[in-house]
Amino acid sequence: MSARKPIKKAVFPVAGLGTRFLPATKAIPKELLPIVDRPLIQYAVDEAREAGIEQIIFVTGRGKTAIVEHFDVAFELETTMAERGKDLSVLEPTRATPGDIITVRQQVPLGLGHAIWCARAIVGDDPFAILLPDELMVAAKGGGTGCMKQMVEAYEEVGGNLISVLEVPHDEVSSYGVIAPGAQLSETLTEVTGLVEKPPVDEAPSNKIISGRYILQPEVMGVLKDQGKGAGGEIQLTDAMAKMIGNQPFHAATFAGRRFDCGSKTGFVEATLALALEREDMGAEVRAMAERLLSE
Repeated sequence: MSARKPIKKAVFPVAGLGTRFLPATKAIPKELLPIVDRPLIQYAVDEAREAGIEQIIFVTGRGKTAIVEHFDVAFELETTMAERGKDLSVLEPTRATPGDIITVRQQVPLGLGHAIWCARAIVGDDPFAILLPDELMVAAKGGGTGCMKQMVEAYEEVGGNLISVLEVPHDEVSSYGVIAPGAQLSETLTEVTGLVEKPPVDEAPSNKIISGRYILQPEVMGVLKDQGKGAGGEIQLTDAMAKMIGNQPFHAATFAGRRFDCGSKTGFVEATLALALEREDMGAEVRAMAERLLSE
């Protein structure tokens, strides 16, 4: 049996308009909105780097050049900070190695599946990861690894295609894509026999929801190429993945950590508060502030 190709490429679909956060996103990409003091996209890129990802592929649209600028060297800023004796280490995660970031354009918003297909020439014949920055995945309290690193470790065990899942209360499944489970390989690894988008509660095959992280084989690009529009009149990645089940190994890895839906305003606020409370430099102050506001 030949060795599995390692996961070294990751696609970040960042072409969305961010209309839920208008007017804040009129001139600023939603992926650059900060959770405390790091933009959403930084959390996702850091997660990918932790997992050994070397090539970052941004699928962008008009008005999204600031995302790439964020990972560039800000010569004037760094020079001024250095002259003033400021600590430059805070900028270290924002510096990309030359050639590590590639951008492609999704000229027309035709859905997540179409966005992934736009990266086909860069992905080539390699398996690749997908990270949706709106889904902020945070390691469990007290330490632990990020979601993509957990998935890469599972991939090294089973190969094929992998999606990250989380268990939710059964009465919430109709808001998400849900897996139909097969064999339970381990406490965290489950065979996937089907994918169901937003099923009625009484028809849901499980309470394991798809949570915005994927490792897919390059053959998915061929499926997406000929795929028609699905739900919402868009080309859906879920539809393409469903067609691959049965043709290639397909598993779900249950994430040992926390998920914040930062595509919604309430989820964004929740993530900001949760992460601020855990910060040594501000946690106590934020907790006191929250308690004061709740008592008013």
